[in-house]
Amino acid sequence: MSKLGSTIGRVVTKIKKTERAVPTAHPDKVYLKALPLRALEDVDMIKQEVKSGNILILKVSPLAKKSIDDVKRAVSELLEFTQLVGGDIARLGEERVVITPSFIRIWREKTATSKGALPTAA
Repeated sequence: MSKLGSTIGRVVTKIKKTERAVPTAHPDKVYLKALPLRALEDVDMIKQEVKSGNILILKVSPLAKKSIDDVKRAVSELLEFTQLVGGDIARLGEERVVITPSFIRIWREKTATSKGALPTAA
């Protein structure tokens, strides 16, 4: 093995050991916050909340009353941001969106096919 290959091998091994030794950093406290989305300017504050490790439930109807296009723009920007940071985003009904940081996943129930019926609570 060449000197360069040997050096690269040692560096890669050291990086792998370091990755295993360093736990994923999570904030001491995680908050679940319900916030209204009133304007496009709120998107930056929402991003900061997710970066801080908080889980957000956004009510989009205040902005939707003003502009549906702004809602689409805001949700698209938040979707892109969430994917970039490794978080998760999902719709909760008609008016709400939930956004989580990278260490939280949203459970999604598989939808029933036409062959099977949906389970009921009754």
